Amino acid sequence: MNAPRLLFRAALLAAALFTSACGRDEAAPEAARPVLVDAAPAGAAAAALALPGEIRAREESPLSFRVGGQLIRRHVDAGAEVRRGQVLAELDSGDLRLQVQSAQAQYSAAEAELVRARAEQARYAELARERLVSASALEAQTTALRAAEGQARAARAQLDVARNQSDYAELRAPEDGVIASREAEAGQVVGAGQTVYVLAADGAREVAIALPETRIHAFSLGQPAEVELWSAPGRRLPGRIREIAPAADPQARTYAARVALDDAALDEVALGQSARVYLRQAADAPRSVPLSAVQRGEDGAPVVWIVAADGTAQPRPVELGAYGEERVPVRSGLPEDALVIAAGAHLLRPGQRVTPVDRNNRPIQPNVPKPDGAKAD
Repeated sequence: MNAPRLLFRAALLAAALFTSACGRDEAAPEAARPVLVDAAPAGAAAAALALPGEIRAREESPLSFRVGGQLIRRHVDAGAEVRRGQVLAELDSGDLRLQVQSAQAQYSAAEAELVRARAEQARYAELARERLVSASALEAQTTALRAAEGQARAARAQLDVARNQSDYAELRAPEDGVIASREAEAGQVVGAGQTVYVLAADGAREVAIALPETRIHAFSLGQPAEVELWSAPGRRLPGRIREIAPAADPQARTYAARVALDDAALDEVALGQSARVYLRQAADAPRSVPLSAVQRGEDGAPVVWIVAADGTAQPRPVELGAYGEERVPVRSGLPEDALVIAAGAHLLRPGQRVTPVDRNNRPIQPNVPKPDGAKAD
């Protein structure tokens, strides 16, 4: 037997021995799969809701002229501080002055007619006492006198109206405050009742927010709130919900609400500032999970996958509440402080080893699930 054939047989024997040895070795352990988890705490801490808002005055009055005309002069602009009775804007009052002159002329004519009617009635009364005219003639003069008195009163009233309208050509501040916005320009023709300025009255300040329609039943008047200004992060001012709109906005599907600030915070806020309002529900509010964490079990019931204490993925049947825009409350079935797998649970199998990470891809230590109804230490 030559050397090449011996070498070939030796190679076959070595390959057979290597294959046999590999078959006897155990399979390599499966690597743990990274999973994104939702580690929000249960109870009141999970029920906190942060909403954007804007600092507003409690009393905001749209100011407008009571008569129409051309706006010829603006005395203040947005942001100006004004005092009660201060002139803010003026209309062209030329036509209004002419109306006053016309009403004055009509009143003068009515007064002259009243003087004549009184003289005639007095003369007829004297003639009637001397029986030189009939009683019906005197009655006619008395009726004419009463008509002249009525016309004089009407002319006087028309003159007062014309003078008032002339005064309405000046728009005055009804109270002290700050001009929040300006809605008209000089030279513009404005109608009666058309908003020219919005006045934010001095006094209480509030935060205007919008409550989500899906959670509107979780809020009530007088509910405590905390307000954090964007310009002062970390400092929270106390407040409470003062007003909730009775109907939702037809486009945004949110409920307009106002959070009143304490009077002590009046010097710390300014109109138009951006703020964030933190609202809390009841202390016993159930924990919520992301909608992506909810799967369907073999029987069609909802299940939530959690990271068990041994680092494996396990499904848990749960009872859910009303679905929200991004999350859904879990009424029962979820262990307290359990790490909920927020995404990709449909790719897992029970008992599969996983590595929980947060949204910044940082590892999280699994919690030991507590039995349902058990209290935290």
